[in-house]
Amino acid sequence: MFGVLNLNKPAGVTSRDVVNVVQRLVRPVKVGHAGTLDPMATGVLLVCIGGATRLISLLQRSSKTYAASFRLGQRSDTDDSTGTVTEVTLERDTPSEQHVRETLRTFVGTIQQIPPAFSAVKVNGQRAYTKARRGEDVQLKAKSVHVFAIDVLNYAWPDLTLQIECASGTYIRSIARDFGDALGCGGLMTSLERTAIGAFPVSEAIAPETVLADSIDAAMTDPLLIVAGLSRYRCGEHDEELVRTGRQLTMSSSHLHIPDDTSAVQKNEVAIVSADGTRLLALGEVTGQNDVIQPRTVFIR
Repeated sequence: MFGVLNLNKPAGVTSRDVVNVVQRLVRPVKVGHAGTLDPMATGVLLVCIGGATRLISLLQRSSKTYAASFRLGQRSDTDDSTGTVTEVTLERDTPSEQHVRETLRTFVGTIQQIPPAFSAVKVNGQRAYTKARRGEDVQLKAKSVHVFAIDVLNYAWPDLTLQIECASGTYIRSIARDFGDALGCGGLMTSLERTAIGAFPVSEAIAPETVLADSIDAAMTDPLLIVAGLSRYRCGEHDEELVRTGRQLTMSSSHLHIPDDTSAVQKNEVAIVSADGTRLLALGEVTGQNDVIQPRTVFIR
């Protein structure tokens, strides 16, 4: 088994719960997911199966898009509405939409962000949420995250709905908290839907409960979609056996497709595919004087 399930995680369950459902269906085949969602969150959860688990790090480099609702004028210990919520006494007029939009611009780009105390970040070997639930003081360090874009979908005090596109590792709850603090009124997250991870939109996601043992193969997406942003090398007549044994390929430029995004090319990453272009055989690296491809992660046996 070799592919990825684009699942629409429901609210009220953990990402691990969803992975466990899939694991029971395919055991002993290996299963993993690309990007945790909080229990209250919904939307795209990519579950990789078999050899596709070796592509998780590639998926985690894809941008993530969210539809998020914030409530201004409130704070909570979890930075969302599931925690202990306190009202904030406003010392000025409620923020105008123009002020909201101007303040949001400061959250676009590379920003410093402290993860929520109730998060899976490890502190001295323990998850932060474990310490926070015991009532311990949790001190987390700020880290750099990247936000590509924030768009206002609706604003009617105290509720704000946003579309946020960001890199992996960004906490939307932290944006709600820090944005509310920047406005001077406090803020927390009330709902979150992940609407896309890279080329995987929520419109094509399926409900976890509809995945059955006899239909899981049909539900899986071809792993070629995961490597859509990489340069692609189509094997020649005798190349597949070389890939199978991890030996170098002498590159033919006519077999190489370079995507419009040159960042992948600069990293010398190549997806090696079958001669007919229908199967992902390996991930490789261009070496030497750009005339040799060395397979690094091989999926065929």
